[in-house]
Amino acid sequence: MQKREQGVGVTGEKAGALTRKLSPATIRAEIRDEVASIQPFDEMEESHQADALAWVDSGAPLCRMAKPATPPKHLVSYFAVVDGDNILLVDHRSAQLWLPPGGHVEPGEHPRETVRRELFEELKVVAGHEITEPLMVTCTTTVGLAAGHVDVSLWYVVRVDRRQSIEFDEQEFAGVRWFRYSDVPLQRSDPHMERFLAKLGVSQFG
Repeated sequence: MQKREQGVGVTGEKAGALTRKLSPATIRAEIRDEVASIQPFDEMEESHQADALAWVDSGAPLCRMAKPATPPKHLVSYFAVVDGDNILLVDHRSAQLWLPPGGHVEPGEHPRETVRRELFEELKVVAGHEITEPLMVTCTTTVGLAAGHVDVSLWYVVRVDRRQSIEFDEQEFAGVRWFRYSDVPLQRSDPHMERFLAKLGVSQFG
């Protein structure tokens, strides 16, 4: 990860922050703070937040250790790449859905570092701003080719000029596309996408 970030001009203190190694107790506490920072949008999110906090507090492993789903419940960082009222979605080959980009949080990694790492690995984009607290948390049983496990997903927002060049991972995605919020194919997306877009709209334009 450090080599990739240095290759796009991240150096010094910032590069060190991206590659810092945290103790298991410290990273668990920071993940808990990240989940607790979210203001629930509705009763469903209150329930998902409570479930996620109880899971973190249980001492269970939080990160995926082996593909496709070991342990069967693990932490994911989603990131909504947005520009105004447009959102970039990826046609995910395994899930067979139009989804925000994202990835599994690695052991010892802060979920915001996951966003920065996956943003570059999947789209060859470097965030031009600080990654701040997540907007939403969801607990979802997956579908598609790797169905049946639970993703505890933190939804972050990354602002990108949609005129910027995107180079996506063709092994993982069949394509990428910018959608206006009103045109997102909800029937073929994350089951919480409509709620997320509503919360995103309130945070942006409310």
